[in-house]
Amino acid sequence: MNPEQLKLVLETALLCADEPMTINDLRRLFMEEIPNEDIKNALVEVQADWSEKGMELLELATGWRFQSRLSMREYLDRLTPEKPPKYSRAVMETLAIIAYRQPVTRGEIEEIRGVTVSSNVVKQLEDRGWIEVVGHKETVGRPGLYATTRQFLNDLSLTTLQDLPMLDDADAQAESLAQKVIEFEGEHPELKDGETSTDQEVIDVVDTSEAVDGDAEKTEDASSVDNQNNDKA
Repeated sequence: MNPEQLKLVLETALLCADEPMTINDLRRLFMEEIPNEDIKNALVEVQADWSEKGMELLELATGWRFQSRLSMREYLDRLTPEKPPKYSRAVMETLAIIAYRQPVTRGEIEEIRGVTVSSNVVKQLEDRGWIEVVGHKETVGRPGLYATTRQFLNDLSLTTLQDLPMLDDADAQAESLAQKVIEFEGEHPELKDGETSTDQEVIDVVDTSEAVDGDAEKTEDASSVDNQNNDKA
């Protein structure tokens, strides 16, 4: 098979595929034996052919797929007026902790965040197909160990977890993943504490740390007023 025909077959198969295709999947397209290196080289050439088009060919964790470029989103969104789900800060922080610290238990997530993790937050990420229980920690109660899925890598256009930026700060990690979600969902996640949305599919746990801080500020203000009154007296 000549190189141009090889490219044509691969391109057509990938455009028609519902899911990413691996090299082994693509080899099944041919009766003759095609070396993996030849297929990979052909895929790289197809990438180059589409470099200035509205679609692009990407290699993801589970294989190769065509997808629309980010620059085309504003036009394509007009075909699907329904809004994508919005994600609260609690959701993005939980996802970031799991992505960067996995495998991790729910208790460990709560220890890092400093607040209780709502079951709705975990369920939202599980329903989205982004996290799953991959085992149990050998300790009291044998809590589940959470990790990200291949679907998470695919949706955020990552080949491996090593593609995530190396960040030590938890807020920076949440912001980094939020940007990835923006690119995939086309809608900015809710990252400001205390904000709610009628479009939000799941109500997240209230971050009680804010309430504590607010009460402390009110106490300090009250003390200040009392001191001023005593001075006047």
